[in-house]
Amino acid sequence: MPTEPANNGNGGVNGASSPNGSMVRRILLGSQLRRLREGRGVSREAAGYSIRASESKISRMELGRVSFKARDVADLLTLYGVTDESEREPLLGLARDSSIAGWWHSYSDVLPGWFQTYVGLEGAASRINTYEVQFVHGLLQTEEYAQAVVTAGHRGQLPEEEVERRVSLRLERQKLLHGETAPHLLCILDEAALRRPFGSTAIMQGQLEHLAEVSESPSITLRVVPFEFGGHPAESGAFTLLSFPEPDLSDVVYLEQLTSSLYLDKKDEVAQYHQVLARLVEDGLSPAHTRDHLRRIRQLV
Repeated sequence: MPTEPANNGNGGVNGASSPNGSMVRRILLGSQLRRLREGRGVSREAAGYSIRASESKISRMELGRVSFKARDVADLLTLYGVTDESEREPLLGLARDSSIAGWWHSYSDVLPGWFQTYVGLEGAASRINTYEVQFVHGLLQTEEYAQAVVTAGHRGQLPEEEVERRVSLRLERQKLLHGETAPHLLCILDEAALRRPFGSTAIMQGQLEHLAEVSESPSITLRVVPFEFGGHPAESGAFTLLSFPEPDLSDVVYLEQLTSSLYLDKKDEVAQYHQVLARLVEDGLSPAHTRDHLRRIRQLV
């Protein structure tokens, strides 16, 4: 899960003035264009034809997966019957602002396009809820542990410079946890993520101690689901659930695959993940007991 496909999970601050916010603006604009199109009974094919684009391009625009050209948005608004300047200008403003490049674009050499969407959403979220199974979430990894994870994911086949770039990206993402508008991070770790060794004994001990320390932060809640609990509701594996301060933006579930990712935003699907998350919180160790458990494991590494 979110550790940059290396394969394994920012800078800036939340809000409309930050590059992170451009991703949110894209999604908001896309959703409003979709509502306008559907309200006028216009097909995606017809909308695409009006701006010299394909039906799939319209679909990507409405999902906020691509940047917007102000001219295209203007033409679509005309097609959808939005002619009043007081209604057009806010949407055209969203189109202009959504083109602001995020800080992560400078890492495009090591960051797949499909993961850039996640990094943008992560940076704009007010709450990040995540469950991890195989390794520690990227936002909580130490530099040494991150390097070991990246190296293990590619069996030592990456050039040293690329390994360092991937690690640097991960550390850059972690900066969002320390800003004035830091999101609240709820990280639930299966005990397997703590037991699976990456790197040396010293690296694992350092990672476990780091988790115990950061769990004291008021903006981070860390819980462990111990082996002794047995089966639990998150049988499908790792996931991340993002919530945003914008009232028009629904919660999003992020599921990472080997070469791509999946985003769920339908209310019934998101609700199921909220239920699983609540069960994991109920079944996992409390934050205080989690710290004790981390230190017990550290002594056994």
